[in-house]
Amino acid sequence: MSAMNRVQPQDLQQFLRRYRFPGGRLRGVRVSHAGEKGTAVEFRLAVREAIKDLGTESKRVRLKLRLGGVEEFRFQMRPNLPKVKITDARVAYLNGLFYITFDAWALEPGERPQVHDFRASEVYAAGRDLGWEEITPGERGA
Repeated sequence: MSAMNRVQPQDLQQFLRRYRFPGGRLRGVRVSHAGEKGTAVEFRLAVREAIKDLGTESKRVRLKLRLGGVEEFRFQMRPNLPKVKITDARVAYLNGLFYITFDAWALEPGERPQVHDFRASEVYAAGRDLGWEEITPGERGA
């Protein structure tokens, strides 16, 4: 397995332009409590790369996002809502934490999410470190 790439707060927008999350699938979530290392949340996703050239089809990729030093999270399933399809993905760096959510809220175009927007989500986590890697099919953890 390749080493996890770390996202720095100043590189977050560049990372987010690399993949198209809406329309993708949430394949799995793993929460681990590692004693002194604290809690980590790992999201396994099937998404598309951003289109690089007009007229070309974007490639499907399996992606693993890992939040370390997790301070808060919520995973809740309500009836009559999509369970695995990503309707809207948001990742932000607020107050020293990376926040991730995979469901939509009523934000206006161009409006930046705040902490309370993430906390209102059904699927979100917030942690001090954010790492990512692309997983090849058949690889452990894919």
